[in-house]
Amino acid sequence: MSAVSVGARRGPVGLGSDSTAVVEFRHVTKTYSRTHTHALRNVDFRIEKGEFVYLTGHSGAGKSTLLNLMLRRILPTEGSVVVNGFDVSRIRVGRLPQFRRGIGMVFQDHRLLDNLSAIENLTFALRAVGARGNLEQRAMQVLRQVGLAHKRKAYPIELSLGEQQRVAIGRAMVTDAPLLLTDEPTGNLDPDTAMEILELLNDINLRGTTVVVATHARDLVDRYKRRTLVLRNGELVRDDAHGGYSL
Repeated sequence: MSAVSVGARRGPVGLGSDSTAVVEFRHVTKTYSRTHTHALRNVDFRIEKGEFVYLTGHSGAGKSTLLNLMLRRILPTEGSVVVNGFDVSRIRVGRLPQFRRGIGMVFQDHRLLDNLSAIENLTFALRAVGARGNLEQRAMQVLRQVGLAHKRKAYPIELSLGEQQRVAIGRAMVTDAPLLLTDEPTGNLDPDTAMEILELLNDINLRGTTVVVATHARDLVDRYKRRTLVLRNGELVRDDAHGGYSL
């Protein structure tokens, strides 16, 4: 197990930097003023291009706050957060769409559009980012990668939970975002299906996408050991390159 060395890593990159860091938190504290809650305290880490990283910790440890900072839904109270070369505290509102095109997000409850088929959910995501060309062809290519080409016309209600999550992952992939964030992507799934989803995320990572998986799934983290960040009461208490679930 490697100790967390606060301040030992390089400082935050600026806009347009050629650093290999896809995500960098530098001495980040997030305090919610209404409740005087310190959701994060002096958190400091880097995620390099092409890494696969687990984010673990008990409920309330700060995982959701950390993901929301990466998505620029909230801003740090202290310190800096840099994602894909953007300092989130310096992004103007008009540049938020450009910033968010570089991030794919997968939620536990998939959040598919129920009135659209599998392929339409993917083409909708492409249109949302202003993609051009043959959108259906691109969507079909991604559906093949997630093993659901044969379900392209199915609506979410006609899919199993695992298939719905595969479509959600495909939707996050289809825009070619370099960073994929997943929040409890296997939380509603049986163990075998959860393993299939993790294997899919591993395959996506092997193609070059940086993947962050926030999870409580001890068995998955222990089986597919990758770098693991552990939060406890808002503090980063463990950064282990060799992985394994430990709170």
